[in-house]
Amino acid sequence: MAHVQVLSPATLLGTLSPKGAYIIGYSWLYGMSVWVSFFGGIIALRALPRHQFGALQHMTFPVYFSSSIGLSSTLLGFWAYAHPGLLVNITSPLRADVAQAYVLGIVIALQSCNQLVVGPMTSRQRHKLEKEEGKNYNEPGVSAQMKALNAKFAKLHGISSLANLGAVIALTFHGLWIGSYGL
Repeated sequence: MAHVQVLSPATLLGTLSPKGAYIIGYSWLYGMSVWVSFFGGIIALRALPRHQFGALQHMTFPVYFSSSIGLSSTLLGFWAYAHPGLLVNITSPLRADVAQAYVLGIVIALQSCNQLVVGPMTSRQRHKLEKEEGKNYNEPGVSAQMKALNAKFAKLHGISSLANLGAVIALTFHGLWIGSYGL
C-alpha cells in the first residue's frame, strides 16, 4: 500500500527537486512531440491554404526541433547525473540505465538530423518555382525541374517523418520505463 502524504510547506518544497524537474521536462518533450507529430500538422493542413501551411511549417519546425534537442539533452544530463555508474558502463547497452541513456541519445541524434540536415534541404524552392511557372506543383504539365523538386521533397519529407517517428517511439519507451521503474 502506498504511503499517504499530507500536504504541508515541507512536502510542497519537496516537489522542487531534480526528479520533479525531470518529469516536467519529459512531459513537456513528450507532449510537444506527440502534438506536433500527430495533431498540429494535420489540423493546420486541413485549416490553411497550402502556401500558408508551408510557411507555418517552415517557422514551427526549427523551434520544435531545437526545443526537442535542448530538452532531450537536458534530460540526458539529468539521467547521467542520477546514474553515477552510467559513464563507466557506457559500453554495456543491456544495463537499463545505459539503455535509457542511449534512448535519449537517439532522440537527440534523430532530431539533430532533422534540424541540421533534412530541414535546410527542404527549402522553399518549390513555392518559388510555382510562382515562376504559374502552376501548382501537382498540376499536369509542370516542368521537369518541378518534377525533380517534387521527388526530392517527397524523399526528404519521408526521411524527416521517419526520424521524427523514431524519436516519438524512443520517447514512448523512455516514458514507459520511468513510469514502471522510476528515475
